[in-house]
Amino acid sequence: MKRIIIGLLLWIQSHTSVHSQEINPWKLSVKDINPTNYHGITMANGMIGIVSAPEPFKIKDVVLAGTYDLYGRGRVSNFIRSFNLLQMYLEVDGQRVNQSNIKNMKQEIDFKTATFTCSFDYADKATITYSYMALRHLPYCVLMNVRVQAKKAIHITAASVMEAPDALRDVENYYNEIDRPHVTISLLTSTAKSPTGKLQLCASNTFLFNEDHGSEPRIIHEMWDNNMHLMKFSKSINANSNYEFSIAGSSISSAHHDDPLNEAERMTIYVKLEGRDRLMQFHTKAWNDLWKSNIAIEGDTQAQQDVNNMLYHLYSFVREGTSLSPSPMGLSGLGYNGHVFWDTELWMYPALLVLHPELGKSLVEYRYQRLDAARRNAFSKGFKGAMYPWESAGTGVEETPVWALSGPFEHHITACVAIAAWNYYAVTQDKNWLREKGYPILKETADFWCSRVERNGPGHYDIKNVVASDEWAENVDNDAFTNAAAKENLEYAIEASKLLNMLPNDDWSQVMNNIPILKNNDGVTQEHASYHGEGIKQADVNLLAYPLHQIKDPMQIKKDLAYYETRVPNEGTPAMTQAVFTTLYSRLGDGSNALKWFKDAYLPNVLPPFRVLAETKGGTNPYFATGAGGVLQSVIYGFGGIEITPLGITQVKSALPAQWKSITLQGIGTLRKDYSNKN
Repeated sequence: MKRIIIGLLLWIQSHTSVHSQEINPWKLSVKDINPTNYHGITMANGMIGIVSAPEPFKIKDVVLAGTYDLYGRGRVSNFIRSFNLLQMYLEVDGQRVNQSNIKNMKQEIDFKTATFTCSFDYADKATITYSYMALRHLPYCVLMNVRVQAKKAIHITAASVMEAPDALRDVENYYNEIDRPHVTISLLTSTAKSPTGKLQLCASNTFLFNEDHGSEPRIIHEMWDNNMHLMKFSKSINANSNYEFSIAGSSISSAHHDDPLNEAERMTIYVKLEGRDRLMQFHTKAWNDLWKSNIAIEGDTQAQQDVNNMLYHLYSFVREGTSLSPSPMGLSGLGYNGHVFWDTELWMYPALLVLHPELGKSLVEYRYQRLDAARRNAFSKGFKGAMYPWESAGTGVEETPVWALSGPFEHHITACVAIAAWNYYAVTQDKNWLREKGYPILKETADFWCSRVERNGPGHYDIKNVVASDEWAENVDNDAFTNAAAKENLEYAIEASKLLNMLPNDDWSQVMNNIPILKNNDGVTQEHASYHGEGIKQADVNLLAYPLHQIKDPMQIKKDLAYYETRVPNEGTPAMTQAVFTTLYSRLGDGSNALKWFKDAYLPNVLPPFRVLAETKGGTNPYFATGAGGVLQSVIYGFGGIEITPLGITQVKSALPAQWKSITLQGIGTLRKDYSNKN
């Protein structure tokens, strides 16, 4: 009860600054920032994530996707913080600007342009504004713009501070100036090894000035210690005039490039010579293109803003043309060590897939490139085919810490990967991709389930000793979701074989038709063989109706909903289950219950000041992209009625909340069609 009250108080506080002004669906502005109750917002471009801080000119974290090393938690590969390349300080008339000597601070995120802005007054001398972004069109590059509006004549000193996180070792710092007749480029560069020495991480940045060449401020380099160095300049500004400058830079590792040190400096030179205006122009265009696929809600401005917030985060954590896949916390920090779970395939991927199939493709490519590792994983457990790991990082081997039983036993992940592969084909109808990449995944995972079942007679091809998707149920038999997902995996492997004019393995059909889905005496679908009504961590049985298609009878869906919605505690559970309830109630035509669970799916998890999502009610570990993915599914596949079929995307009947006038899903699928649902 204490945790519920705390969660409610946090939720009320998080709403206070928002509702004191008119809600802007695309911008979230906050004032009266409390540093002791501050949860940063992440500016990301699918490769690099920059997490905000409550103090002026500070950055909490910089995270680089795909950068893992063996250290820390559980003797497994974990995310590594990258160099803090946008940290800076500003002095006005010799006095350092800090939290104690500023007033009227305001921070704002613009979802449409993926820009973070902070402004404040320094004494009676100046108003200072800075904004930063992870450049969408340049995967490893960032930009910060600073503007000083002088009220009196002042003298400023601005420094870009390059700082290495504690986990890195063998840090080396460099400062170089490249002189050309038309430009001077100052490069502040650092390189270091990851904790085991496996990777090299590098970062570089430079100042961008508006002055003509030869009139720019003089740059001074200072080395403080091995882990920190800086470059700075000074400038006198007249009263009632403005001065602007920028910091642009790059961060990359040997996981991304064979020569990361030189490449970091090359990219920084590139952004320097592109200039601020072109960088912002191309960044904005890239985000405008992403937002062509969007969700428009009429009649609930707060829901619209929250949906934009969630969709921004999913877009910002994923990048087209990669083989990278997001962790439950995306690029918002080191949460879950940056590992990839079913959170990707079952929760984040479905929303991305229909809005931007090219983004979804990166997530499936991640699994395809790790198919050999999944084969080796199956072999080591005595199975055939491919068995995907519960936690995956760089190489695709099992990365779950040894003490967590989900590693050896949470096998439903294999079916989740296969279903995601099939759904990519279903949305794109790309048979060449299916033949080259989708079918190998479907075939190998189907072979796994044929070797995984224990054949105990007709209707009893049992899947024993698993951790359920409800992870409080460990080492149980015939878990409902595991069994149903395996059946669907086998079904799609058969369907894919036929589409490609191949003969499916006869055993696939035999196994599919004999995997049991258990029932209680009252007809409710039983979560697993030893389940007797105890509390559940998250949805298991209800997933059989959506996103799976194993239970289609509306009466059975209602019966299972009525039973299991009372088994989810109010605390300690992740924020996906209620979104499944939302989707099912909407599809059943019950808009009132759908709205109830829609609100419960995320409002108690909202944290100040930017309404970022925690994993649990009253939790404090943002940003939970898994939960955002679940809520977005409830909007797209629930209220929006989108359905993925073997022939492509269709729309089914669904109910809206009474106060919502309409919902329009814009730019859906490869044809970029719009779908609407109205009250």
